[in-house]
Amino acid sequence: MFSLLTSTRCDKYLERLRWNNGDGPPSPYLLLAFHLDRLRDAALAHDWPDAHAALSYDALHSACEAAVASYDGDPAEAFKIRITLSQAGTLAAAASSIPPLKFDPTSPSFSKPLTDSATLYGPAMTLFLDTQPTPPAGLFTSTKTTERAVYDAARQRTGLPQLPTSDADVLLYTPEGFITESSVSNVAMYHSHTWVTPPLSTGCLPGVLRRWLLQHKRIREAEPGELTKDALRPGDWVLLFNSVHGCRLGRITAS
Repeated sequence: MFSLLTSTRCDKYLERLRWNNGDGPPSPYLLLAFHLDRLRDAALAHDWPDAHAALSYDALHSACEAAVASYDGDPAEAFKIRITLSQAGTLAAAASSIPPLKFDPTSPSFSKPLTDSATLYGPAMTLFLDTQPTPPAGLFTSTKTTERAVYDAARQRTGLPQLPTSDADVLLYTPEGFITESSVSNVAMYHSHTWVTPPLSTGCLPGVLRRWLLQHKRIREAEPGELTKDALRPGDWVLLFNSVHGCRLGRITAS
């Protein structure tokens, strides 16, 4: 049986950022209130009333705090917090170590495409274009769950390991050729001097950081059919974003 899924970052650096708060001071958890909204929306979409009733900001925050407190690996300064919610309303979270932030994780969204692979925020990720389309799978591509078969298949086709890697990803598209997302991130392409992200109508996930970037006009949502795989070329720049790693730049590879 699958569960609803969302993942966030715990990082002391986030407490410096005034925008990363709910009703109080900045939080060490990235956009936690948005994750609550995402889980609530997904529970409603799946018609899971017990799951929806179990959700509150305090419950979600407590689960994250418990995950960090129970982490027993090597000493770490920052964590990925993987949060699941069962149909019965069981909320669980697990922490794993990740590199700490060195800058505002949304800063790469200010970037303009460059002429080489160097960026202010580290080397660009390698981005493969999938070799086959991924048809939208209803609630399993419009809500984030532990059922990830379509994303794992895309990674396998391009020779990427099943566990996400920090230096490479695969770009998915529909049978009609419309770009949707990568296997672990929402995406945007640079069009007419701004970053443009696929609309939710393509079947992409309503990502937490995607929502924040749209609200703050760092990106805009594409018109239907505006972003297609046939318009992409090797070397094109892509902005990738999720609420664990923040924003990163990638470039489409020739193979």
